[in-house]
Amino acid sequence: MMKTSAAVNHTVLEDNAQVKVTDKFWLNYMELIRTEMLPYQWRVLNDLEDIEIAKERDADYIPSEKSHAIENFKIAAGRSQGHHYGMVFQDSDVYKWLEAAAYTLARVPEDKKLREAADSVVELIAAAQEDDGYLGTYFTVEAPKRKFKRLYQSHELYCAGHFIEAAVAYHKATGNQLVLDTACRLADCLDRHFGPEEHKIHGYDGHEEIELALFRLYETVGNKRYLELGRYFLYQRGKDPDFFRKQCRADADTSVLIEGMEGFKDSYYQNHKPILEQETAEGHAVRVMYMCTGMAMLARLKNDGKMRQAARRLWKNITEKRMYITGAVGSTVIGEAFTADYDLPNDSMYGETCASVGLMFFAHNMLKDEAGHGAYADVMERALYNTVLSGMALDGRHFFYVNPLEVVPELSRKDPGKSHIKTTRQAWFGCACCPPNLARLISSLDEYIYSTADDTIYVDLYVGSDAELSLADKKVALSMTSQFPWEGNVELTTKTDGRYGIALRIPSWAKNYKIAINGSVVHEEKQDGYVTLRRNWHKDDRVTLEIPMEATLYQATPEVREDIGRLAVQRGPLVYCAESIDNGDGLERIRLVDGMEFTYEYSDELFSGAGILHTDAVREAKGNSLYSPYGKPRSLHRQELKLIPYYCWGNRGENEMMVWLYHK
Repeated sequence: MMKTSAAVNHTVLEDNAQVKVTDKFWLNYMELIRTEMLPYQWRVLNDLEDIEIAKERDADYIPSEKSHAIENFKIAAGRSQGHHYGMVFQDSDVYKWLEAAAYTLARVPEDKKLREAADSVVELIAAAQEDDGYLGTYFTVEAPKRKFKRLYQSHELYCAGHFIEAAVAYHKATGNQLVLDTACRLADCLDRHFGPEEHKIHGYDGHEEIELALFRLYETVGNKRYLELGRYFLYQRGKDPDFFRKQCRADADTSVLIEGMEGFKDSYYQNHKPILEQETAEGHAVRVMYMCTGMAMLARLKNDGKMRQAARRLWKNITEKRMYITGAVGSTVIGEAFTADYDLPNDSMYGETCASVGLMFFAHNMLKDEAGHGAYADVMERALYNTVLSGMALDGRHFFYVNPLEVVPELSRKDPGKSHIKTTRQAWFGCACCPPNLARLISSLDEYIYSTADDTIYVDLYVGSDAELSLADKKVALSMTSQFPWEGNVELTTKTDGRYGIALRIPSWAKNYKIAINGSVVHEEKQDGYVTLRRNWHKDDRVTLEIPMEATLYQATPEVREDIGRLAVQRGPLVYCAESIDNGDGLERIRLVDGMEFTYEYSDELFSGAGILHTDAVREAKGNSLYSPYGKPRSLHRQELKLIPYYCWGNRGENEMMVWLYHK
């Protein structure tokens, strides 16, 4: 394989924010990722684990014999012989693993085994890169003449984006120059092939991702060509809805790269309209989330008002009409996609883990552009504590691709329309995008806790941490302790003298709250979901926030047909669910009753520590006939109902689960 040439000279821009997570709840997950998930995924990527790889849905064409991801790079680098195996985007599994390793090494640099594995991956990727900067093992090994010729399926720029993001993170964590040089060569290769110039390709990838990566690379090295190329990809999308079809007609090789995609509409790729004209979230949910994240990033980097308004419009449509109570998005298995406003089925939904990870990316970048808008942080919190956490088992080795709100195991086995609804987490997937995506998000959680604007620090997530943050005229250090998600007690201690603002988010679920400074209660007005405390601070000033957490019943708007006559339970940021292992089979026959009261109990033994809810409900007896005249008295008997946090479900074997419970 051709090797890369001499180092590329780039000036790395300084990133002044330093945040270290100290939170017990989240450190447990970060350590689980470091000690279990990353080593396990490394073995899977190297085909060293004896596991059964699941298909994420019934489809014969999904490759599920092995990962082969590392071997693909070895073949591309000329170190092994053979053929590429797996999806054309299999490389991205390795890149996301590398990015998660980067964030982990930034936190625990003394982990020599992880550093050795990650360095070896960087060297292998660089060896697989072609002299012109192109990087993509499938096309290097199997189809060198088809590069950039079938972009709606090829995922070439998608994979490039995941590598560039990993490279930025790994260089920042370790100082590894090879990884950054490799990323810049790849970005330069894309810049030579794509753009508005006559001799370039006037198009974009079928799966957004490269845009985010180019913006991050620009922020790292300061090369404005990367910023402009990312902007081009966003603004070009949808200008010619026939672009992908034109490419296919021009491709002499008519074989498909990914089966099952031929019938998807332009909206599946967000290619149906120019980006500024798109008013609703359409198509593949992860694609939408990555596109919207790129839009928010561009709005901030270029102060692009039109792009900002477009991002706000899509945000409003997603979060007010197309999002589940758990922060899941994506209503149908067909295309893993959005459907229509208020179409939110519980037992056939998709709710891909990657889509909620993407929703967090979107929310986080909206906050970076518009700090102090609590709605963004509320959604980020909702997705994080519910769907994102649900995506992994407590052992760090099993995962959900799909995160339903209702499960009946027999239907998953027998109904082809529910084959994607897994009843237990799987060891790996033929399309394994979700496990490493989840790992890279949680490992980088320190980047999501705070945002800043001018002279104000905004506390977006209540995650215990030590932080040094840059304001307009100074650096400010503070520490935070938090009892989230089980209790709403938070304490911040200032480490820097001076006048500045500290803005505390009051979550949308909070019924009341109390804020005190050095023990004295303050009564500042809440605005856009935050209470801002602005004063001359002194070292070791203490700010406390108390938010009582109460179990609360929620109803959906009546436009959500599937949830009429049903209620969901939430306590603090956590949505709760019922499992049949606690409550017996036939969860659909349990009825919540008016006047019910909840008792809360924290258990150290269950789910490695979790808060459990108990209440009284009733259960309807099984019917004697399939249909009967209305008005016949129903046989009901009292039943104690036990509810667990949604993210914990499925950790005790196969059983029924339900979030939206029927109301008497």
